[in-house]
Amino acid sequence: MPRLRKKTEGETGPAKPVARAPEAGEFRCAAVDVGSNAIRFLAARFTSPGTFDVLEATRNPVRLGHGVFVRGELDGQATARAVAVLAEYRRRMESLGIEHYRAVATSAVRESRNGDAFLAEVQERAGLRLEPIGGSEEARLVYRAVKNRLDLGNRRWLLVDVGGGSVEVALADRAGILWSESHTMGAVRLLEELAASAEEAGRLPRLLSEYVGTLRLHRDLEGMNLGCVATGGNAEALASLALCPREKGGAARLGVGVLERLAHRLASLSYRERIETLGIREDRADVILPAALVYLRLARLAGAREIRVPFVGLREGVVLELAEARAGRESAGRSEAAVEEAILPVGRKYGFDEGHGLHVSRLALSLFDQTRDLHRLGPTERAILQAAALLHDVGTFVSYNRHHKHSLYLIANSELAGFSARETLLVANVARYHRRSAPKLQHEAFSVLDRRERRVVRILASLLRLADALDREHRQRVHRVEVSRRGERVRLAVEGEGDLLLEGWSVKRKADLFRETFGTEVEVSVAEGTP
Repeated sequence: MPRLRKKTEGETGPAKPVARAPEAGEFRCAAVDVGSNAIRFLAARFTSPGTFDVLEATRNPVRLGHGVFVRGELDGQATARAVAVLAEYRRRMESLGIEHYRAVATSAVRESRNGDAFLAEVQERAGLRLEPIGGSEEARLVYRAVKNRLDLGNRRWLLVDVGGGSVEVALADRAGILWSESHTMGAVRLLEELAASAEEAGRLPRLLSEYVGTLRLHRDLEGMNLGCVATGGNAEALASLALCPREKGGAARLGVGVLERLAHRLASLSYRERIETLGIREDRADVILPAALVYLRLARLAGAREIRVPFVGLREGVVLELAEARAGRESAGRSEAAVEEAILPVGRKYGFDEGHGLHVSRLALSLFDQTRDLHRLGPTERAILQAAALLHDVGTFVSYNRHHKHSLYLIANSELAGFSARETLLVANVARYHRRSAPKLQHEAFSVLDRRERRVVRILASLLRLADALDREHRQRVHRVEVSRRGERVRLAVEGEGDLLLEGWSVKRKADLFRETFGTEVEVSVAEGTP
């Protein structure tokens, strides 16, 4: 990105490459990011899963967020421009020989009343399947890109991604995301909501400062002296305006004091002066101040003295995940590791027993894989079972008493990265039935499911009950369970540490739903273990 050349800050369009067929051994893919302030396209060429060359990177200033955050609907002229841009992206993919892509839409589309109609129009006229994603999925994909660009070392980092409609904040280390949340305080949203109140000259910067000042981190995070990473086009523009040098890996370091002075300078200039004096693009000049104030506020809360700006974001996370899926893993976002990466932060938010959740999920997946001839379910249902097994006990955050019902509520009202709203409801139902009553049509959250979904919940909950019984004392003593079938009987051979008699008794006690669902008896044999 050029540092300060007038009216060329950021990407304004691609340098059109000469199209050629993919070479042997390379993988080409593309990412489309339909944001609230702009639409972005990235075409990449991989020769190995973690490294890629950029074939084309394009940004088109289509502000879909205009009006959505006030009126609740996408503007007709903006959607028409968006469809035309996306149709061009589709043509570019064909020209570049790209077959694998993922197109995602963020807060403006997912919050608009007419978002579904826009998605249908994009499918019909542009030939793209556009997928609305939630804030936690945004945070997960951005983290994937950041981890690929920066050495996170042994410390914890606050990742801040300021978009047009929302701010995604995540606490992460090199092992994964520990916690994340989404704030409805994006740069376009702030501008739309506060500009009408700023009647007198110079009042908008004061309103922005006061409003952004309400941002808070979890009380356990404030003052922890965390590292801070800022992503998004505004972060990159701010680093460029501050003349921050790019390191060998491509990232920059922006001092918090420097950012504070830059924010004061931006606040002292009018929209037109920012364009003419600083060379900021017209579609960036109004939103860069709200974004700067958000970055500054969160960096201070983190106790950071500098902000790392990696010059990567959502698009890079998408293509990296596509390449990993191509390398032989399950479908993007559905590998066991990816589900854990997405779900564990939710469990940690509610202080769950992580060791128990992980152990039960692995036992449940083993049971799922060994009983395929009985249930005949696929990878989507397997991921739902894994998520439910990880989170089945989160309801203890509210109370141990009736915690299965509390788990249903907490999961159903959480945002599970990589899972649709309907899939999240299935996860919640499966977790709810890990104990006590079997599923019944009198239960409201179960009754809203269709016939197939109810069958899926019964099957997955029956497996989860068995897996949970195998770790009844939360001591992870069962190392292996082998399933065999003879006629109308299913036998579980359990191996592990100690006598395991309590685990065997617990399995027999919780096998009722499995027996009712599959019409089979369940037998348990316990191997002699290590005392």
